[in-house]
Amino acid sequence: MYKNGQELLDLCAKENKRAWEIALDAETKLTGLTREKLWAHFETRLDVMIGSATKALEHRQATKGGLVDGVANCQYEYSKKDGSVTGNYMNYIMALAYSSSEVNASMGKICASPTAGSCGILPAVLVGMMNKEGFAREKVVEALIYASAVGAIYTRNATVAGADGGCQAECGVASSMAAAAAAYLKGADDKACFDAAGFAMINVMGLVCDPVAGLVALPCAQRNASGAVNAMIAADMALAGQVSHIPFDQVVEAMFKVGKMLPPQLRETAKGGIATTPAGKAIYKEVFGVE
Repeated sequence: MYKNGQELLDLCAKENKRAWEIALDAETKLTGLTREKLWAHFETRLDVMIGSATKALEHRQATKGGLVDGVANCQYEYSKKDGSVTGNYMNYIMALAYSSSEVNASMGKICASPTAGSCGILPAVLVGMMNKEGFAREKVVEALIYASAVGAIYTRNATVAGADGGCQAECGVASSMAAAAAAYLKGADDKACFDAAGFAMINVMGLVCDPVAGLVALPCAQRNASGAVNAMIAADMALAGQVSHIPFDQVVEAMFKVGKMLPPQLRETAKGGIATTPAGKAIYKEVFGVE
C-alpha cells in the first residue's frame, strides 16, 4: 500500500510495475474484489464519461437559470473551424469538458472525477485523446486508473472539496489527475507523469470557488474547459523533459495549506469573487427572484 506519490513511485521501481498497476493491486486488497471486477467498474465509469462528454456537443441541455445552456455546442462548432488561437484539437477538448459540465448542470448522469463540479476535465482529456489520437480503449482504462491513483493521493493528504479548499481542490485536482493520465497515454514514465500532475496543480494553485447564484454552472463550466487545456499543457511540459523542482507530494501539501488560507467567502459560499459582482448578483435575482 502507499500513502503518497513518492511511496507509489518507490513501489513502481521495486515491483517493476506502472503506477496504474500498483493502484489496481491496492484496490483489490481494499475492496476484496478481483482485478477483473474492478476493471469492469472502471470500464463502466469510462462509459459514463464518454456519455457526458459527448451528450451536449450537438444537443443543448436545459440547465437551472440557463447559465450554461448550449456552451458545449458553441465550442464544438468553433472547434471545426480553422483559424482559432489554440487549434481544432484544444477547442475540441474544451467542448468535451463543457459537455460534461452542461450535463451535470441539467441533472444528467456524470462521473464525479473527483467532484461533480469538476466532472468535465478528466473525461475531456481521456475521451478527446481516445477519439482524436486513436488510443485503444484498454489503454484509456489504464490511464483512468492512473488518474484515480493521483486523485486518491489528494483525497488522503489534502482535499477535493471546494468548500474546504477552493476550486483548486476541485478543478485543480481534476486537472492534475488528467495531466498524469495524458502523460501516461503519450508514453511518459511514472516520474514524468507525476511531474505533469504537479505542474497542473501549480498552474492553478489558489483558484477560488465562487459559484454565481450558488449554482454549479458559472464559472464551473469555464473552469472545466480551461482545466482540461491546463492538463494537456502540463502533460506536454513533462513530456518535453521539464522537471518539477517541487516534488508532487509537496505540491499537494502546499495546495492544502493554501486552501485553508482562503477566507470562507472564496470557498463555495458564493459570498465572494465573481458571485458578488453586480452581474453575479443580478443573475441570482433573476434565477431565484430575490436579492
